[in-house]
Amino acid sequence: MTTSITTPDLETFRATVRTFLENNLPDDIRDKTAAGVELKGADYRRWMGILSRQGWIAVNWTAQDGGTGWSLWERSVYEEEYYRAKAPRIVEVGVRMVGPVVLAYGSDAQRKRFIPKILDSSELWCQGYSEPGAGSDLSSLQTKAVRDGDVYRVQGSKIWTSYAHFADRMFTLVRTSDKGKKREGISVLLIDMKSPGIRVRPILRMDGRHEFNEVFLDDVKVPVADRIGEEGEGWKLANHLLGHERGNMSHIMMIEEMFDTLTEISASESAGATTVAESADYRRSLAKIEIEHMAVRVTAEKIMQEVTADRAVGKLSSVVKLGRNRSTQDVARLMFEAGGYSAVPTDPMAIRGEGPLPDPKYLFRMAPEYFDSRKSSIAGGTEEIQKDLIARRILGL
Repeated sequence: MTTSITTPDLETFRATVRTFLENNLPDDIRDKTAAGVELKGADYRRWMGILSRQGWIAVNWTAQDGGTGWSLWERSVYEEEYYRAKAPRIVEVGVRMVGPVVLAYGSDAQRKRFIPKILDSSELWCQGYSEPGAGSDLSSLQTKAVRDGDVYRVQGSKIWTSYAHFADRMFTLVRTSDKGKKREGISVLLIDMKSPGIRVRPILRMDGRHEFNEVFLDDVKVPVADRIGEEGEGWKLANHLLGHERGNMSHIMMIEEMFDTLTEISASESAGATTVAESADYRRSLAKIEIEHMAVRVTAEKIMQEVTADRAVGKLSSVVKLGRNRSTQDVARLMFEAGGYSAVPTDPMAIRGEGPLPDPKYLFRMAPEYFDSRKSSIAGGTEEIQKDLIARRILGL
């Protein structure tokens, strides 16, 4: 599968991206990513530093702000080649969240302080949104920030905080007021993860990998200068980020990399006297999933066309989100089924990158990705919410 709309200029750009990845993506990082082995903080810093020196770390920023200034179609081509090359998804809170908010709402001093370190990848960020009692309903968050002169004293906890165990800073929603509507008392703080009073507790996934954490904040002092926007503007800033993500094709491209891995698994694993790829049942299942994914991709590209023409996207984003969630789960399920007896990993040390790479090399791409795909039903807005939006706003039910 490739981008359906192309031009000679885009194909020249594609060749440039492909050559760069072939020459600059470190072999060990490529091999770990292809094998589903956990990358460490040092791996992310090394690879993101390479992208930064190339000027390709902030693909969603304008050239004026220090980004690539690429069109949505160039970003689509880049992400397609990027994931096909088995490059890892970067720690993207800095470029996807912090940077756009600082550029839009930060002071001159904040832009000078934070933007260069995002662009050169010298500071990595994590996201402090969810709490034990406030996941999908962020307006119910309870982490409090009480102003005390020139600092806020922060008390509370965050959960499912990806990469907090090696992040330098946390983009954090906190409650600065209990008055009025719940969402009106939320503010954004940029918290130094080395601050006294911060404790990070690992949450290991069932496959043994360490991505998630719970972060405890015990009377953490945060300078008022590290608040973005005014007090109570946190909800507005969070909504700004949703608009900033229009036309993002990265999830579609990650699914297509999964299709590539599925092809490798099905050609290598046996089904009786033949390979899985030669099984009629498998081929029927694959065809169904591919057709459904193609429909999702066409819809995503329609959104890109609307954004490029500066027209309203409407409610198609809910269709794409629901569709890509199902595609992710369907491809992961078929990978798991195609793996057969090879599908279940038994070496948690190896999956953490603390041993030799597995054999076959896709061993940790099957059961772990199948179980991990289940979270897409709730991450970033539950399927029930997306179905309700489609029913009411598109179908008029």
